[in-house]
Amino acid sequence: MAESGSESNLVESEEELAAIARGARTVAVVGMKDESEPEAPAFRIPRILQERGIRVVPVNPKIVRALGEEAYPSLAALPFRVDVVDVFRRSEALGAVADEILALPKERRPDVVWMQIGVRNAEAAKRLAAAGIKVVQNHCLGVYSERYRDRTAIDRVEEADVESFPASDPPAWTLGEDKH
Repeated sequence: MAESGSESNLVESEEELAAIARGARTVAVVGMKDESEPEAPAFRIPRILQERGIRVVPVNPKIVRALGEEAYPSLAALPFRVDVVDVFRRSEALGAVADEILALPKERRPDVVWMQIGVRNAEAAKRLAAAGIKVVQNHCLGVYSERYRDRTAIDRVEEADVESFPASDPPAWTLGEDKH
């Protein structure tokens, strides 16, 4: 494969990052935490993705479920293809993550591997890009999802302005105590 072709798979532009965030439907999160660590970035960010309408699939051999989804011990164990693999692992672990992705049959490989803020591995990124996979390094998928994706309908209703409802039919959550 020509070097220029693989370099084009190394994503840096705002437009490409936005397009990935908008287009993601199913994201496998490698290194995801569960509800026992609600403040961990590897739990908070996937929760943001889910709130933005993305199916989040936990990949971590140390957990059973997270955010209502079954967890899988590895990417190879996933019984379906995902659009994006979002990686919450240290940079030095990315060689092994890339190996696992590249060992998948081509039809099961993700379109994108997204490495969170602070996560970079030039060698792993180059191998993934050469295989035709788009690679994002050192960016937060949660930030881009918040910036470029709508919240779920439930969030919009909960935050709706009371004034937008007719006075004759206010939403139930705006009704205060009965003052009889």
